[in-house]
Amino acid sequence: MIIDKLFSHIAGKGHVCVGLDTDYEYLPPHFSKAFSHVSDALFSFNKQIIDATLDVSACYKVQIAYYEAFGMQGLEAYRKTLSYLRERKALIIADVKRGDIAKTAEMYAKAHFSRDFEADFMTLNPYMGVDTISPFLPFIKDHEKGVFVLIRTSNEGAKDIQYLPTEDNKRVYNIVGEKINALGKDYLGRCGFSSIGGVMGCTHADEARDVRRQLDSTFFLIPGYGAQGGKAEDIALYLKNGNGGVVNASRSILLAYKKVENGEERFSECARNESIRMREEIWGKI
Repeated sequence: MIIDKLFSHIAGKGHVCVGLDTDYEYLPPHFSKAFSHVSDALFSFNKQIIDATLDVSACYKVQIAYYEAFGMQGLEAYRKTLSYLRERKALIIADVKRGDIAKTAEMYAKAHFSRDFEADFMTLNPYMGVDTISPFLPFIKDHEKGVFVLIRTSNEGAKDIQYLPTEDNKRVYNIVGEKINALGKDYLGRCGFSSIGGVMGCTHADEARDVRRQLDSTFFLIPGYGAQGGKAEDIALYLKNGNGGVVNASRSILLAYKKVENGEERFSECARNESIRMREEIWGKI
């Protein structure tokens, strides 16, 4: 199961998931001006970040919207970034948040689990129903793939729907989590976690212990660390024996150079240093 590989990467490299949510505006001006095409600039920036962080990060999350915004040029950078990550044997989470049914969902699965846009995991939105996940299950079973399903997100608007009470005194996200955890039991790896994981924001630490206990075999993709208020001690609450979750950081890593004097010339080194700092901070709390 692909989840065993991620579990192993975390055990050896730490909990950091480098988010390649690469806005063209993040590129140092001197760097972007050296390229005549957006696709080349974005990919070259990503390549240097990958090379600098490969040994200190568990995986990479590539948010497709940042590439779609530049049309075909952006999607070419997305394709080349995924290809390079595969070449370097890195684990890839395609952050695409697909959520549809039947044949449409099957096409999404083919798009992001094979061919030009192939990734190891992809993010899914289950709020149309659990049948939106069914078309991805053959890829999980037969092709060493995995998914992270939105359960409870880190944004303020999560309270609009995910926190609505249900008749049995639970919240909507509790019900979603229980369904994902139950579905995942058929796809457990040797590590005890499922290749059907969940997105679980770390910005509500007061609920963390209950969530981790209830979703015992669900591996978490954890957003909300840093800029959104999540702390290393909060992350620790969502883990199980120090594993079972990977922590995404995007801007804090990609823009780390802005906090360093003359950092623009050393943006990849700054990204590496921030990844190490984040890794050590989390390790220090588990």
